Amino acid sequence: MVPLLVVLPLIGAGITLAATGRTGVQRVVSMTVLAAMLVLAGWLLWAADTQGPQVMLVGGWMPWEGIVLIVDRLAALMVIVSTTVTMGVLAYSVGQGASSFDDESDGHSPLPVFHPSILVLAAGVTTTFVSGDLFHLYVGFEMLLAASFVLLTLGGTVERVRAGTTYVLVSLLSSMIFLTAIALVYAAAGTVNLALLAQRLGEIQPGTAALLHVMLLIGFAVKAAVFPMSGWLPDSYPTAPAPVTAVFAGLLTKVGVYAMIRTQTLLFPQTRFDDLLLWAALLTMVVGILGAIVQDDIKRMLSYTLVSHIGYMLFGIALGSTIGLAAAIFYVAHHILVQTTLFLVTGLVERVGGSTDTARLGDLARISPIVGVLFFVPAMNLAGIPPFTGFLGKVGLIQAGVDDGRWLAWALVVASVVTSLLTLYAVARVWGRAFWSENPEGITGSGPLRGGHHGALGLGVLLPTGALVAVGVGLVVVAGPLYDVTTRAAVDLMLRTPYLDAVLGPGVSL
Repeated sequence: MVPLLVVLPLIGAGITLAATGRTGVQRVVSMTVLAAMLVLAGWLLWAADTQGPQVMLVGGWMPWEGIVLIVDRLAALMVIVSTTVTMGVLAYSVGQGASSFDDESDGHSPLPVFHPSILVLAAGVTTTFVSGDLFHLYVGFEMLLAASFVLLTLGGTVERVRAGTTYVLVSLLSSMIFLTAIALVYAAAGTVNLALLAQRLGEIQPGTAALLHVMLLIGFAVKAAVFPMSGWLPDSYPTAPAPVTAVFAGLLTKVGVYAMIRTQTLLFPQTRFDDLLLWAALLTMVVGILGAIVQDDIKRMLSYTLVSHIGYMLFGIALGSTIGLAAAIFYVAHHILVQTTLFLVTGLVERVGGSTDTARLGDLARISPIVGVLFFVPAMNLAGIPPFTGFLGKVGLIQAGVDDGRWLAWALVVASVVTSLLTLYAVARVWGRAFWSENPEGITGSGPLRGGHHGALGLGVLLPTGALVAVGVGLVVVAGPLYDVTTRAAVDLMLRTPYLDAVLGPGVSL
């Protein structure tokens, strides 16, 4: 079952590309494939939680000879969350009609690569989660990046091409760093298999191991938008259409975070550079949120909060403790869902008000109360207001920082609280200006506005967005069991033996 997580979306991408001109077929195939992936990932999470990591030796080759695919609790959870938000985004894009690159008037899609690109993106994201070696992890990165290049520039506007150029250059740079690191790892250890590297990296010179560690961290930090390598993100994401921006914000940076979790725990448990990562987490939190509170555009504000909250995840990773890692994994799952939802709601705001600039919006709570509710709930979740999952994740991270006891950990605890309060200020500022303040241009909820059209929102966009909001609220109900799963995942990651035994066989000594 493990390889189907990657094979299904690739087959679906091929079918949707062959079905150019048949928009209905593309939609059915895309949603069916993602639904099948979600069911399969749920089954694999149960299997990994009850029976241990699920391993596939591709082609029957041994780990030191071929590719290994492995699904443990962490990988399965990430696939479930990523597939859930991708389904929501795809449903939103279908409901959005022509503005989501589907031309309803003649049954033909002017941009037929949208559905194939979404499925290739899903396949690339899933590949990174289930890869058992560094080079295959790199292949997953390149799959999702190639698809993201296409999605980011759909429509071919000047702003999108300009943003796409920046994104391409930064992504290629990080890929070059990552690929160079892989070559050096192979030269030093004779393998790129993660399980074998866990055994062999401890035998090489400490200076060489430190160099390999730093290069991998830099490559992943660029992809995760960790400060000071985060400047590309706020200028790249806001130019894309709402569905594309939403899936980017939810998934792409978290793939880098996942890679950091995997390599930090499995490959470099001794030389972790904890203090360096703590400083990076602190600066990412503070600089990101300071950028967010001065933004008038909702998309740019959310992009800066996205950068800022990467610091929370890095905080849990850098602590190097089971409780910190469990909270970080929980927060990754929470943030993927909430950030995706908020960008979709921003798309609704743009449809109703004709803009995402709060200086040109107002009175939206009266014009479209449902959009107000859909924005308010995930915004409070992002800010960490009880009893939402954002609050629970931050409490877990703060508890881990207090238990650590180092002064730098305490500094992160303070920064976490301050960042949460400033996040609340940022979203409250948007809420006050866009939803409650007097409308500066007399929006009435119908008719043309600034060259666009707005008014009553269709169920096609409201239902997917509302469903993701409901899932975010529903996670509060299952937060206890979910936290138990992330804790067991963290325990296994810290022990390393469950992963190594599953790949190399039981009784492997480190």
